[in-house]
Amino acid sequence: MNRTPLIVHTDWSRAWGGQEIRTLTELREMKKLGFRVGLIVPEDSELARRCKQEGIPVYFVEFSSKFSLSDWWSLFCLIRKLKPAVINTHSSEDSWMAGCVAKVCRVPLVVRTRHVLASISSSFSYNAFPDVIFACSVAIGDQLVDQGVARKKIVVQSTGIDEKRFRFSIQEREEIRSRYNISGQDILVGNVSFLRHYKGHEFIVRTAATMPDNFKFMIVGGGNGRSILEEDIARAGVEDRFILTGHREDPERYFSAIDIIFFSSYETEGISQSFIQGLLYGIPLLTCRTPSLLEPLEYVENYRAIAYDDVGAARTGLLELSQSLARDEAQVGLQRQSIAKKYGLESMVNNMVRVYGEHGVSVET
Repeated sequence: MNRTPLIVHTDWSRAWGGQEIRTLTELREMKKLGFRVGLIVPEDSELARRCKQEGIPVYFVEFSSKFSLSDWWSLFCLIRKLKPAVINTHSSEDSWMAGCVAKVCRVPLVVRTRHVLASISSSFSYNAFPDVIFACSVAIGDQLVDQGVARKKIVVQSTGIDEKRFRFSIQEREEIRSRYNISGQDILVGNVSFLRHYKGHEFIVRTAATMPDNFKFMIVGGGNGRSILEEDIARAGVEDRFILTGHREDPERYFSAIDIIFFSSYETEGISQSFIQGLLYGIPLLTCRTPSLLEPLEYVENYRAIAYDDVGAARTGLLELSQSLARDEAQVGLQRQSIAKKYGLESMVNNMVRVYGEHGVSVET
């Protein structure tokens, strides 16, 4: 019998975004440390495809509904067979079902990760099933407590970012700007995120329409909101100053090309991975006052925080930030060091291993 602990993640989601990237990152990193890992997801999920590519075992349960007896039975048989040391759930349907089954099967450690800052319908499943709840920001943790979730269960842990991957490169800056015809006199305002309504991209478009012609705008990311965003851009008459790159597997290269980051998310956002990625570059930042996003700003020098939908404040913020675009490498270095220490990949992995160990789950060395 293999005594190496097995960590199994579950997720109802079929999409690809920050939540799924976090799940894949944890599976990958725990596998590197010697844990056995696995994933339970619907067969048509993008996460399943990517895990298979990395040699991570994938098992299929549709999680079609909490009222699906066949899904309950499939999940029960699978968890009883796998005998995991850890079950980590992510979305609503799989958290109810896998959390409950894990308790019935006496899985030693049941974890739920809460990714978004949004009201929960009931605190019952949070209190009844998981032993630990990883909240992706302090604001998310506080909101759960306000809605009746036991604080002792909550561990704040944002998604760790690989600081070795996300670093400024003058060569990549020149290459990307040349590819999209961004001149040395242009000021490139950028946003790296999936195209979803709560990312607030329409606010960026309306702000762009008020800016001088040398301000160019770029959104790096794909998603089902593209057609709506294209309509917004056309309506605002800024097609000639707006670039949509589509989904990119190499977002780290695009940050180097950006002069100012405009992070426009306005609700449900945890501490976005792309937000932390941008902070590692020391790029001047304009951000909405979304609670989770304010948390890392104690380490940031050059930023403006505004209310969502305040186009006047956004315009003023961009104009002010455009006066201080020269990189202060010493200041950037300090910011990068502080962000990496708190929000880096190594910090996340170490904290999760600590939590596992406190619950008797560890790899023998």
